[in-house]
Amino acid sequence: MNSDTKYFKKLGVSSFIELALLTPSSYENNFISKTPQINQQNTIEVEVLSTHRTPKALTIKLFCITWNEKINAIIFRPSPYHSKVFKAGITLYVKGKIIWNLGYIQLQQPRILKEINVIKTRYKTTIPNATMQNLVKKYLNRQNLKEENLNDNDIENLLLLHFPTPSFLQNFAGVDQSEDILRTLKFCEIYSYLLALSKKKIKYIAKNRLDNSIEDFIKSLPFKLTSDQEKSIREIQEDLKGEFAARRLVMGDVGCGKTIVILCAVMMSVPKKAVLMVPTTVLAKQIYEEAKRFLPPHVRVGFVVQSSKKDDDLTQYDFIIGTQALLFRDLPEFDLVMVDEQHRFGTKQRAKISDLAKKGDKRAHFLQFSATPIPRTLSMMHSSLVDFSYIKELPFKKDIETKIIKKSQFSMLINHIKKQTEEGHQTIIVYPLVEESEVIEYQSIEEGRSFWEDRFERVYVTFGKDKNKEKVLEEFSQKGDILVSTTVIEVGISLPRLSTIVIVAPERLGLASLHQLRGRVSRNGLKGYCFLYTNLQTSKRLEDFCKTSSGFEIAELDLHYREGGDMLKGVFQSGKNFEWFDVSSDKEVLKQAKEFFRYN
Repeated sequence: MNSDTKYFKKLGVSSFIELALLTPSSYENNFISKTPQINQQNTIEVEVLSTHRTPKALTIKLFCITWNEKINAIIFRPSPYHSKVFKAGITLYVKGKIIWNLGYIQLQQPRILKEINVIKTRYKTTIPNATMQNLVKKYLNRQNLKEENLNDNDIENLLLLHFPTPSFLQNFAGVDQSEDILRTLKFCEIYSYLLALSKKKIKYIAKNRLDNSIEDFIKSLPFKLTSDQEKSIREIQEDLKGEFAARRLVMGDVGCGKTIVILCAVMMSVPKKAVLMVPTTVLAKQIYEEAKRFLPPHVRVGFVVQSSKKDDDLTQYDFIIGTQALLFRDLPEFDLVMVDEQHRFGTKQRAKISDLAKKGDKRAHFLQFSATPIPRTLSMMHSSLVDFSYIKELPFKKDIETKIIKKSQFSMLINHIKKQTEEGHQTIIVYPLVEESEVIEYQSIEEGRSFWEDRFERVYVTFGKDKNKEKVLEEFSQKGDILVSTTVIEVGISLPRLSTIVIVAPERLGLASLHQLRGRVSRNGLKGYCFLYTNLQTSKRLEDFCKTSSGFEIAELDLHYREGGDMLKGVFQSGKNFEWFDVSSDKEVLKQAKEFFRYN
């Protein structure tokens, strides 16, 4: 490929499979038509008998040598060129549409061919068509595709698309109409992607193997772990005691008990040091309190947020919990780096997080935790890049009633909130905007807050750019009845008294975000309510959301409705827009590609 490297770079391909997936956009079949194909393009050999020109058309009498009969031809809006080339006595190969005209065969708009008995391919790529054709002829062959480990059927289908036969084109109505060829393209596209991903995974030697026993710690806990928690802990144990640095994503629904898994990982690393970075001070404090409560006294726990003392000696701690303030402190050497909801941090922050894990050519073990489950399809795709653990079981069953409500049901909602407040329970109202907008037909926080403040006591208000939001959330958790907010409360707040959440304009949010918001209620088994306040007459998407409480099922639904877009919120974007493979529906093709990838 050396001499053609610049073309491959322009095309963005690095393998023969990727080249094969750049299929022709159209074909021109110049094979001789042995019999007339009515209402279709025909290629024939003719002798010009005579011509007659009018201002609007050039009429030509021809003897069709191919069919051994006389036919007529007509060219509308002819140029001087046509009169020059169509001269009596000349024999030509021509192509045009054949129709019946008053009982005679008529050839419409014939054009002269220089080549016959060939099928010309047209490509829509970033390089000239002739160059693309040459690359295909040079590199796409059975041997090269065989070396990419493709099977004979898929090789045959790919070659037919680039080097079609007349019989193939005769029955070919397009990729979408050919089940076998479409399956080949889907399979090759995802298989090629898996290959590319596998090349990105680099194994680093771990700074240290971490294999401290955690049996006594688990026995000391005042509750029994779920089987999913136990399975995730075993998987992390295998990682941390290995030669290579772990890279694992632990996904679990809201309230599934990820914090205990984090603490178990800390205990595995003792006496080596561990650090955990989380997106909010409220969440950092929450985990810090649980760490102090459950970890044995000899494990020294540090806490670093923006307001922490800058002169605190961090080397004295075995486990440090903090926000992004950690990135601006002198940290001791760590053998285990953990991040909760990594997608909440910016690109530069994530780069600094990675730097925490480096020491020369060695790396610390790296664990990510997320309460935003990604669809199984995408986790299967990315398992070549990172290992996955799933915590689907909840320590207690959540009882949340989810309902779509309209303006006509607003009085019912008010009565419900009043009753919940009287029982000592809390409510959150989530608005789509902070300030009024002419574009969106819903109230903003600024427009709606006075309504709640006039009717209820202990109403708190906050939003994303509110500098005091951490303090407001903390005060609300202790004293409040109603919190008026934006989606800032989606992650990182534990409210055991929260029974009700009202989401205004839910159609503006992805299902994964709606599920995160809904997950704020019923944290300790309290009966929960989630009201979706919408002006839409109907919404199949919201109706489907109301029917399921599983975060993993919600993730699949969101993938279906959004086609793999922003519902992933940076946790694991697919990283590619597939042309043939459908992330939301081609799970079986992916499964076959994964199996094939494993054994080749």
